[in-house]
Amino acid sequence: MPEVGGSTTVATNITDRLLTHLVNGVLDIKPLANFAKHQARQMIIQRAEKMGVPWRQKAADLLHSNLDTYFDQVNNPNLTYPPYYVTSFHAYEQGNLNWTAATEVEAAALSVHATIWPEAGVQGDARLRQSYHDVLRQHIQTPPRDIVDIGCSVGMSTFALQEVYPEANLTGVDLSPYFLAVAAYRSQQSGSARVPRWLHAAGENTGLPDAAFDLVSLFLICHELPQAATQQIFREARRLLRPGGHLAIMDMNPGSEAYEKMPPYVFTLLKSTEPYLDEYFSLDVSQALVEAGFQAPIIEFNSRRHRTIVAAVGA
Repeated sequence: MPEVGGSTTVATNITDRLLTHLVNGVLDIKPLANFAKHQARQMIIQRAEKMGVPWRQKAADLLHSNLDTYFDQVNNPNLTYPPYYVTSFHAYEQGNLNWTAATEVEAAALSVHATIWPEAGVQGDARLRQSYHDVLRQHIQTPPRDIVDIGCSVGMSTFALQEVYPEANLTGVDLSPYFLAVAAYRSQQSGSARVPRWLHAAGENTGLPDAAFDLVSLFLICHELPQAATQQIFREARRLLRPGGHLAIMDMNPGSEAYEKMPPYVFTLLKSTEPYLDEYFSLDVSQALVEAGFQAPIIEFNSRRHRTIVAAVGA
């Protein structure tokens, strides 16, 4: 029996290597890669709509919502984009700098996070955010008065933090004016008296004042960054925080069983839409935070695929 098991393992490893080699070969040929991404995108949209996420309808509704007006409000025309950002992300050839990506973020989040807890379905996204907030409340005893959400995208993470801390002043920072335009539209749509401020800036150089915040939040952003940018953002967060403040990070957990058991060729496909994933998985986050001036962080697993890291500034 051990020989049979060993033979099976060898055969599986050979198959995985061959499939990984094939996937890499396809991704190296741009027309084939574009076709593969297009097909994968169509499958994702169809799967989302079968789950009850109206992907195409949500995107169409946003596109007809006079987003150009909000774009003009948030856009910083003098901003120079860092080279790492001007690349393909999530199978969008123009990355995050286009309306298609911006109008599909919400549907994509609902769809992807529906797979975390199968019984939760499309409520998986809300459950993931709740699990993050539960860790924050556990380890941050005093509710923060001023919060900056770096890499806020279309504002889903920012609005969620506003619900948890309704008296706080929220600032959402992102490099995509398209994403921020959607966030600004959602703010106006909410009719709330307290709405976040939206800032078109790089997370590693926000231009915000020193020691002006009690909490800096990074929600599903670090895996989309090269290590150098992540380390710079950690230093920027340290600059922004008051004594006793906190940096909180919610992101993929490189040590989770879900990723450890993922077939290499599947991981290769995943990396084709996440260009800096290898750098994220190899970063010693705890060491990077200490080097940026934080105390040793607390790390908790808040889903089978995610972890939350909370790092404090000394009082």
